[in-house]
Amino acid sequence: MTRILSGIKPTGKLTLGNYIGALRRFKDFQESGEVFIFIADLHALTLPIDPNDLRENSRDLAAFYLASGLDPKKCTIFLQSSVSAHAELNAILQNYLFMGELSRMTQFKDKSAKMNGNEIGLGLFAYPVLMASDILLYDANIVPVGEDQTQHVEITRDLVKRFNHRYGDNMLIMPRAQVNKVGARIMSLTEPTKKMSKSDPKGDIFLKDDEKTIRKKIMSAVTDMVGKVQYDPENQPGISNLLNIYAALSDITPEEAAEKFKDSGYGDFKRAVADKVIEELTPFKQRYQEIIDSKSYIAVLEEGAAKANAIASKTLKRVQKAVGLLGFDD
Repeated sequence: MTRILSGIKPTGKLTLGNYIGALRRFKDFQESGEVFIFIADLHALTLPIDPNDLRENSRDLAAFYLASGLDPKKCTIFLQSSVSAHAELNAILQNYLFMGELSRMTQFKDKSAKMNGNEIGLGLFAYPVLMASDILLYDANIVPVGEDQTQHVEITRDLVKRFNHRYGDNMLIMPRAQVNKVGARIMSLTEPTKKMSKSDPKGDIFLKDDEKTIRKKIMSAVTDMVGKVQYDPENQPGISNLLNIYAALSDITPEEAAEKFKDSGYGDFKRAVADKVIEELTPFKQRYQEIIDSKSYIAVLEEGAAKANAIASKTLKRVQKAVGLLGFDD
């Protein structure tokens, strides 16, 4: 059976971009394979984060997973930090990716460029090793990711080739990235050339925003002077971004959405986008609040950790034996 694995870092407030690019699609995978969805809380430590924020974000993310339609009877939902094999495999695999490779990773270059060079942690530099460990622990065949994460899957594939060449074919399973084409990259409403990224209060639609705030942000979204609703990401990035949002939530293409609104003014078009977003998020947020109030996410995470540990430990033992670490059964 195909194994599918994905996760989200509990850093900052989740946005509409996270919902469209990941949360909304996770439930579809339940019918097509064995699914592992985790909260990447160890990854969240690679940059400074307030402990209370990390705890709250992790709790919210667990509830968001369940509110989006993930069924713990059909998939495994767990905290990364609850499965010690992630850190243990990371300690082994860090020897099979090289500093030159890691220093060329786009995410590291982008984030480190904004920081004092003396304050860049090893965890940020070696982020791809831990992500590779996440993927490889569960023998994942498919890794749903955003476009900005495909490079991490590619370096994981390089690691698999290198490791298997040394220790034997199929010692580690080769994964492949899967990117959703429609709505794969939702951009900021205020700067439509930049990704919606949890850090722009005016340009981001947060999943916990109320209806009034959502509508105000969309109605204030940057557009252009062309005056025509058409899908042209290069020349009309703002309108094209709104078309991407509408299309993703309507399960149509951006071109089909553009055809629907070709005779509409920008104001009417924005109102339609706002209506679609609110229609989608209102029941989602109601389910989220019910889960938070009942604390039902706690039992789900505990059960998920037990299931994940059972599988991850087998992979870890296989790798430990391959590299020559002495086990009690040797």
